[in-house]
Amino acid sequence: MNTTNILKVALIQSDLVWENPSENRKRFEEKISGLSDKIDLVVLPEMFTTGFTMNASIVAETMEGETVQWLQYLAQKKSTAIVGSIVIRENDCFYNRLLFVHPSGNIDSYNKKHTFTLAGEHEVFSAGTERTIVDYKGWKICPLICYDLRFPVWARNTENYDLLLYVASWPKPRIEAWDSLLKARAIENMSYTIGVNRVGVDVNGYEYTGNTVCYDTLGNCFAKNNQGTEEVLIVELNKEAQTKIRDRFCFLDDRDAFVIKK
Repeated sequence: MNTTNILKVALIQSDLVWENPSENRKRFEEKISGLSDKIDLVVLPEMFTTGFTMNASIVAETMEGETVQWLQYLAQKKSTAIVGSIVIRENDCFYNRLLFVHPSGNIDSYNKKHTFTLAGEHEVFSAGTERTIVDYKGWKICPLICYDLRFPVWARNTENYDLLLYVASWPKPRIEAWDSLLKARAIENMSYTIGVNRVGVDVNGYEYTGNTVCYDTLGNCFAKNNQGTEEVLIVELNKEAQTKIRDRFCFLDDRDAFVIKK
């Protein structure tokens, strides 16, 4: 695979049509098709085809379904990787599954570990048990989902990943926590950290203001939209610059050793 020192990433902050995969795919295809051909990675929100629904039996797809095929088609057409989560049915279980679709059409996946008990997600969806580290263009990427953000042990940078990213449906009343925790994850893991959140109001009346953001290794913010509007933010991540900061400060060398019990 080709490697790159500069990773150009498109963060798509968008409203979602409730439980309407075909309309959401149409809207995202318009946004993705309008991107430059030099984008390396496109990041979509959590449950980007449906909104954060607990009606899994109504909207669930399979790994051979329309959305997966659509993602593979777009990734190949635009020569870019695309990442976001959708509802997947597999082995009589439902998963809030993040899909990292490579330009080749190959897929890495991650099942959300921390199901959101406040919304009853744990009663509908099976929790994942394994983290996924994606190797892409010489970058090691750790993709996680929304509520995972509240659990720093799960995100701990024990693999020396280069980019930590979260896709989310994080509502307005707790948006300060979103901002604070994303910045903390960037600092403590000495890693570029991206959070892509939706906007709009869902059928349950929950409002989302986005606050899609990118932080660097030291917690400096260099791209953010907290206006509650749809926008595609483009960020360029520099792996060499990050490595120099890590080599200078060496904070990760002093991290605690631990084993995560399943």
